[in-house]
Amino acid sequence: MISGKVVLTCAQPTGKLHLGNYLGAVKHWADVSANNECYFGIADMHAITVAYNPTQLRANVYECLAQYLACGIDPEKSAIFPQSGVIGHTELAWILACLCPIGMLERMTQYKDKSEKQKGFIGSGLLYYPVLMASDVLLYNADIVPVGEDQRQHMELCRDLAQKFNQTYSDTFTIPEALISKSGARIMSLQDPYSKMSKSDPNQSGVLYMIDSADALKKKIMSAVTDSDSYVKFAEEKKGVSNLMTIYSVFTGKNFQEIENEFEGKGYGDFKKSVADVVISSLNPIREKYLKYIEDKNFLDSILQKGIESAQRRANKILFKARRKAGFYQPLKEK
Repeated sequence: MISGKVVLTCAQPTGKLHLGNYLGAVKHWADVSANNECYFGIADMHAITVAYNPTQLRANVYECLAQYLACGIDPEKSAIFPQSGVIGHTELAWILACLCPIGMLERMTQYKDKSEKQKGFIGSGLLYYPVLMASDVLLYNADIVPVGEDQRQHMELCRDLAQKFNQTYSDTFTIPEALISKSGARIMSLQDPYSKMSKSDPNQSGVLYMIDSADALKKKIMSAVTDSDSYVKFAEEKKGVSNLMTIYSVFTGKNFQEIENEFEGKGYGDFKKSVADVVISSLNPIREKYLKYIEDKNFLDSILQKGIESAQRRANKILFKARRKAGFYQPLKEK
């Protein structure tokens, strides 16, 4: 367990969190926040690199915050804030962009993948995205950045830009370390166990959302793809069953051998029912808290405002130093 560090992580407000988001990231944030100075950014500026609805984006920020609170993130211990609410993210991003070779951005795997999938107009923000992400991290001089495996390449760029700034102007930024969770990080679709669980899955029956009702969770799990066998075993050729075993393992703490022993001689129906029971008992309290929080917009606004003020105080210190090192004019302070 890390302790005494500055921890920063940002996630886009994409509406409902699914089980993969929770087990791979959010569940661990609450643990990390206990002994560290934590900043949890809701990355609404990153969310506009693709076509979006402004009204829905604002609503998603509230939904994201309510789900974070329901998952156990304590606003008294951590700053939870919308990225767009803190001055400095885009200003530092411009300084870093001027140090970043464009070839490094063009080689980013996510840029190549998304630009291929995105038909028609492609905004330059999609290319520039990793620089803004680097700015998100360096603006708080974070020591640790919890991210998913898919962000590893972006974090390497962030470290490179921090080092380049330090070499160009003098030591300013901490070189951050990526914290990539191993437990529960690869939850697959219930309908296509060869693909990661994703909000964009065309078959929503394969996605377990944190705020799904008990009936919805049970229906999705009971209809999960398995195979033509009838025995519970963790194996490469049994992707669907192995995925359900992974979910069951995370919530019960049992290893795969213990799960196989538990369901020896039993069919998939019994196994799926047990998976559904542990998922529902674990997620229902989160759903109930979410439904309470999302109805109290004034409370959510107060949390966001407090988070903005806390994040801005730290960002101001780092931005002032970076501006001075880069040679920018520093406005006179008010007397």
